[in-house]
Amino acid sequence: MIGNLSGDVLEAMMETLPVEFSVVDENDNVLAWNKHDTRIFKRPEVVVGRNVRDCHPQKSVDNVLTILTEMKEGKREKARFWIDLGEGDAGRKVMIEYYALRSPAGKYLGCLEASQDITDIRKIEGQKRILEQE
Repeated sequence: MIGNLSGDVLEAMMETLPVEFSVVDENDNVLAWNKHDTRIFKRPEVVVGRNVRDCHPQKSVDNVLTILTEMKEGKREKARFWIDLGEGDAGRKVMIEYYALRSPAGKYLGCLEASQDITDIRKIEGQKRILEQE
């Protein structure tokens, strides 16, 4: 990263981004997440420090572990998928991405999981220039 952000600015930035994220360390333990009160996939605070296996629905744990193993082995840098939550007009499309976190030397440090409700983004057509009225 170029420049230096204070902890206050970094935290404000992480809470402002239109993406919710979770971070796990190289041992698959949950380190942190943002947007605690507004998350799509809510978690109790006691999850911090726990293994990621204890934070996902049973039906997806094996897939998550496969992604993390492949990242540790250097076979994968990211994974992207999307799911439907809800039905009909109330249904939402959520994109989930996993990114390997690596040191400048390439050592695996952990994983960033980023989730975003892309329902409204998928409806965008044409273009809108900066400062144009909505």
